[in-house]
Amino acid sequence: MVLKWPGNCPGLGVRISQLCSLLAEHHWFNLVCGDDWKLDLFQSCLNAGFFFGSLGFGYIADRFGRKLCLLATVLVNAVSGVLMAFTPNYMSVLLFRLLQGLVSKGTWMSGYTLITEFVGSGSRRTVAIMYQMAFTMGLVALTGLAYVLPHWRWLQLAVSLPTFLFLLYYWCVPESPRWLLSQRRNTQAIKIMDHIAQKNGKLPPADLKMLSLEEDVTEKLSPSFADLFRSPRLRKRTFILMHLWFTGSVLYQGLILHMGATSENLYLDFLYSTLVEFPGAFITLVTIDRVGRIYPLAVSTLLAGTACLVKIFISPDLHWLNIMIMCVGRMGITIAIQMICLVNAELYPTFIRNLAVMVCSSVCDIGGILVPFIVFRLTAVWQALPLIFFAVLGLLAAGMTLLLPETKGVTLPETMKDAENLGRKAKRKENTICLEVQTSEPLGT
Repeated sequence: MVLKWPGNCPGLGVRISQLCSLLAEHHWFNLVCGDDWKLDLFQSCLNAGFFFGSLGFGYIADRFGRKLCLLATVLVNAVSGVLMAFTPNYMSVLLFRLLQGLVSKGTWMSGYTLITEFVGSGSRRTVAIMYQMAFTMGLVALTGLAYVLPHWRWLQLAVSLPTFLFLLYYWCVPESPRWLLSQRRNTQAIKIMDHIAQKNGKLPPADLKMLSLEEDVTEKLSPSFADLFRSPRLRKRTFILMHLWFTGSVLYQGLILHMGATSENLYLDFLYSTLVEFPGAFITLVTIDRVGRIYPLAVSTLLAGTACLVKIFISPDLHWLNIMIMCVGRMGITIAIQMICLVNAELYPTFIRNLAVMVCSSVCDIGGILVPFIVFRLTAVWQALPLIFFAVLGLLAAGMTLLLPETKGVTLPETMKDAENLGRKAKRKENTICLEVQTSEPLGT
């Protein structure tokens, strides 16, 4: 549907036709030609919710548990999604959009941390990538749903009602044993690990029962924002990860929005660019243990930035070539985001891991708030201007990635000291003489 706006406003009409019927209810939303910035604000509100959720729910998950945070945010997300489908005006849409963003980030991150803490280093990368692949499968399904249900209210209900099913996790998903141990709740952790071992048909570790000898009266470790910046090494990693998250968000969402602004067929082009995330996940699985995390992360970010740079010099008439280049960039930044999620979780100790990922990824949400305005405002000046900005961000992030320590095959750090020692090679103390003594028979004979 293309609205007949008063005056000459073709750009707004095209964008509204691409956003289906959300703003077509102009008798409720009262949008006019000069209100095209409100379309940018609609997406920015979601990312604003992500940002504030990052600051709050990261602490909640580390303080009160991953499972509690997961279930609480799922419930609020489902209820607000259904209410949004019946909202009467534009301001109400923005309010529920903000609320959904607020809790969705908590759901995603607490679930991600929970699943990575359940497995050892050998399987951690596989489950982490599979967790991200569920998002890609959702995008593919969303393309079909949006085509079949063009009215936004029916589409909103279709994606919100199934969310209530995740509340069943209360009965089938236990709390993270790692988090319980970090809180000195050893008895509960042992019970869960015993249950896991029985389900897997294996015996629990021999030293597991020794944990029960420790009284649960020792001081619990409480997460603090200051812990992320407590030492120069952690401070450097935190700032680098913040930049990587910002770059990942701007390039990922920016490429999607830029494609929407220049696309000939929004549904097909979005589907093509989404499908390339599957080979991106396969490449991640193949390289992450053979090569590591850092070099694939740097190369994939470099690839995304280079793709944006190359697209500037391709004629708009070569639509198929433009789509191919955009798909390459989308695949590159998808690989990068999957790597960033994994590396971020592996660089911090258990008691602040969720907080660290949430705080670092909050900068990603700042990028998400800005990217609609970056894309559509800069495109109005020059269509290639957003791509130049994306390319600079990608190339800079590729270089900064090389300053992070490799975490391939490394056990998740449990303490601040463990996190500090990541990437630090053990050095023999100076002025120390090492003697090797061999005896042919026991002493005293």
